[in-house]
Amino acid sequence: MQNLTAKTPHPYYPQDLVLNHYIANTHSVLETLSHVLIAFSAVVVLAAMLGYQRRQSTLSGIANQLTFFWFILCGMLHTTFEGYFGIYHATLAGDVSPVAQVWKEYALSDSRYLSSDPFVLIVERITSLVWGPLALFNAWSLYHGLPSRHIGQLVLSVGQIYGCVLYYWTSIVAGSPECHPDPYYYYFYFWFFNIFWMIAPVLLARDSIRTLRRAMEQINRLTEEKN
Repeated sequence: MQNLTAKTPHPYYPQDLVLNHYIANTHSVLETLSHVLIAFSAVVVLAAMLGYQRRQSTLSGIANQLTFFWFILCGMLHTTFEGYFGIYHATLAGDVSPVAQVWKEYALSDSRYLSSDPFVLIVERITSLVWGPLALFNAWSLYHGLPSRHIGQLVLSVGQIYGCVLYYWTSIVAGSPECHPDPYYYYFYFWFFNIFWMIAPVLLARDSIRTLRRAMEQINRLTEEKN
């Protein structure tokens, strides 16, 4: 019979983190990352198929095409991958499903994903339940050329920026004890994989603010002309 008082060995930090339900991944790092690549490729194909019909109209231009792809990527990632975490976070350390093994690999850079950290859990649930559907709505709005999509785009971008800032800051101010000290995990997993959700939202928020400001200026001019 297993001694439940003994700490199950695991590769995560801090080293005194108790994960007695931990089971090592059955796939190699290469196999695990290949699953990420396959999923990413599927999203690329999906976005390309959807966008092909609109390439001469609402999705003409590289900026709109990249924005459409970004919304599809965010929508799929937030609702499925992060949604999985939101549901199975408590048993994730002992889960050997393909999605769980990707999470366990990423958790080498941030073990809060295996300890059901309240902040991470709340942020990820908001992301999967709110930002994911909103991203898909923005993709639909852009696909149909609806000007109002800039409202959703601005809300989504601000939410993503706010979430990322809090995600990084709550770790950094505590000295990042949950992060693996190996530079590969810290800079590649922890920073590189997440920084896109800082850069892209900043650019999209800027675009929406400019568009909405121009619209308001036009409304003001029309109002002044009527008066």
